[in-house]
Amino acid sequence: MPDVEIMGMIGVNRERDSSRGVTVSLFGGGINPADEIPAGIDADYIAEFSQAHEASGFDKVLIGYSSATAEGFAVAGYAASQTKTLGYLIAHRPGFVFPTLLARQAATLDQLTEGRIALHIISGGSDLEQRRDGDWSDHDARYRRTDEFMGVLSRVWTETAPFDHEGEFYKFEQNLSEVRTFQKPGVPLYFGGASDVAKDVGAKRADVFALWGEPLEAIKGQIADIRARAAKYGRTVRFSVSVRPILGDTEGEAWERARGILERVKSSVGDTIGLGKPARLQSEGSRRLLDFAAKGDIHDKRLWMPIAATTGAAGNTTALVGTAEQVAESLLAYHQAGASAFIIRGFDPMQDTIDWGKELIPMVRDGAAALAK
Repeated sequence: MPDVEIMGMIGVNRERDSSRGVTVSLFGGGINPADEIPAGIDADYIAEFSQAHEASGFDKVLIGYSSATAEGFAVAGYAASQTKTLGYLIAHRPGFVFPTLLARQAATLDQLTEGRIALHIISGGSDLEQRRDGDWSDHDARYRRTDEFMGVLSRVWTETAPFDHEGEFYKFEQNLSEVRTFQKPGVPLYFGGASDVAKDVGAKRADVFALWGEPLEAIKGQIADIRARAAKYGRTVRFSVSVRPILGDTEGEAWERARGILERVKSSVGDTIGLGKPARLQSEGSRRLLDFAAKGDIHDKRLWMPIAATTGAAGNTTALVGTAEQVAESLLAYHQAGASAFIIRGFDPMQDTIDWGKELIPMVRDGAAALAK
């Protein structure tokens, strides 16, 4: 395991010229400039995008999930066939595939890729989004189901004799998988959420708890809270932080670029979301980001909130603005606070991926290695 894990994100369709430089979402969401239903899936782009991440020194890439977009396991399998070392963090929502089957799907792909697979379990932050795929469970029920789902996954990967299970959401008899994971004891489980029930589930089940880019003191508080909850289960949890770097050769250039991105995002979003209103109505994480945005545009020198405010804090939308050295310094401050992983993606996805491999990623790795001594 490296001193710090650096993850990006891939999509399945090349951005349109009208979206170039201001892509908010790589996997749908209706908030991209000139957003429209794509004609299909661009296999060449998936390969090119994955290879760019690998060449720039990323450890993994996130493959997103929505009720309308490409299926992540198929994308990961194809992308893995086009790369040699890059890992794939596949987002998955419980409730649509039985956990025993999902466990075998993940184990199969983990074997075929020789350990390059991880799962990011998402309970769902929007009733409307869940109902599009036929799930009518409420917020807390979704998290109880996630708890049970993740527990079943771990058992399927580790049990050596047939076992029964009868829970609130799943019931089966004499399950025993003949396919084991390449990684031991199982495929790593990433998880995120800001509500109390989410924090409890992550503390109990997750290997990595994913946090959105909040001010440093807030991140410290979140980490301390979840560590205390995990300790009650006799567990330790790693943490990731998700931010959007906006770089320039000088700090002034970076802020100029940031303001330009904001203006184009504002014009594309229009009145579809509403400034300061959450895009995902049941997401406590979105509410937290919007609260921070209401308190000020800039926190900790360069954590910039206006794009989160404009887009309803729909996912990873807080930015770190500055030179590569300045943004690396900010990321390392999160690392010192307890984050051992980062999910970073750009508003100019392909070019940012290439550029970050030249300075930003080496600086973060060198800094993390120095702190570890």
